Amino acid sequence: MNSKVARMMTATVILGIGMWAGTILSPERELHADSEVITPGSVDDPVVTKSYVDQKVAAAAGGNTGASAQQPSNTSSGAIEIVTVKAGKILIAKDGAEVVVRAGKAVAYSEDSNGIADVTDGKDITNGKPVPNNHLILFPRGGRGIMTAPGVDSSLTVMVRGGYEIK
Repeated sequence: MNSKVARMMTATVILGIGMWAGTILSPERELHADSEVITPGSVDDPVVTKSYVDQKVAAAAGGNTGASAQQPSNTSSGAIEIVTVKAGKILIAKDGAEVVVRAGKAVAYSEDSNGIADVTDGKDITNGKPVPNNHLILFPRGGRGIMTAPGVDSSLTVMVRGGYEIK
């Protein structure tokens, strides 16, 4: 009985070694899954631009990505908007709005004794005082704003981030 067991073990070992040697010496040594190799940029895996992906994501989320979409003048989003303030008009900022005067001569507007913050210089600009061009102006509370300087007939060009209205 021991010889049968010995033969069986020898046969199992030889069979195992044969299978192992067959996989090592096989001409198709790589093991492949059932999937095909996909080449980037092919029809199965196209290369797309970021703007295309952004457009599709916005469309899926229900947003509008058209270039003709315009924000209302009282927007409170984080986007910067270029605004023209005509002579005699006042840009009244909402709480936390930021303004940069790009062109024209502006003065601060406030109904009370408090002013607006010139973050660039670290100063408070009170009612009627000039607002320097290219300075970041912060409006901590609404109801304050900027307007064209007295005696100036040209308009102001300002960058606004946050809510505002023109009066």
